[in-house]
Amino acid sequence: MNDAVRLQPEDFSLDKEVAALRVNSKRIGGIITFLGCARDFSEGREVHEIVFDVHYDMALAELLRLRNEAIARFDLIDARIIHRLGSVRAGENIVLIVAGAEHRVGAFDACRWMIDELKARAPIWKKEITLQGKSWVTPHL
Repeated sequence: MNDAVRLQPEDFSLDKEVAALRVNSKRIGGIITFLGCARDFSEGREVHEIVFDVHYDMALAELLRLRNEAIARFDLIDARIIHRLGSVRAGENIVLIVAGAEHRVGAFDACRWMIDELKARAPIWKKEITLQGKSWVTPHL
């Protein structure tokens, strides 16, 4: 597996992921990150936990495609995509997108494009756990 794209139950380190991207090239002049975190409130309800369900092989393949498309489309030097699986508590990290390019504009555009495309294309579903019960969440595009 390409460790630049991962689906994993454990948390990740923003610092380690940025460092892993930087080690690949000294031409990188701009690094942009998107860090998605679990909120404790959604649609008028207190959320204690989010459970992510995934079609693992399909999701991993789609994230690899997204990364490769972003590198080509936005002239990136490198990119990383990490998404958590299973149970994530309110306040914890969910997803990290890191884009590195020679200049900031490509990295900014690529980062936003990757998270938007991930939400639209990857077979990853989330269920919120609240005091009122459990409910599947419609993707927020």
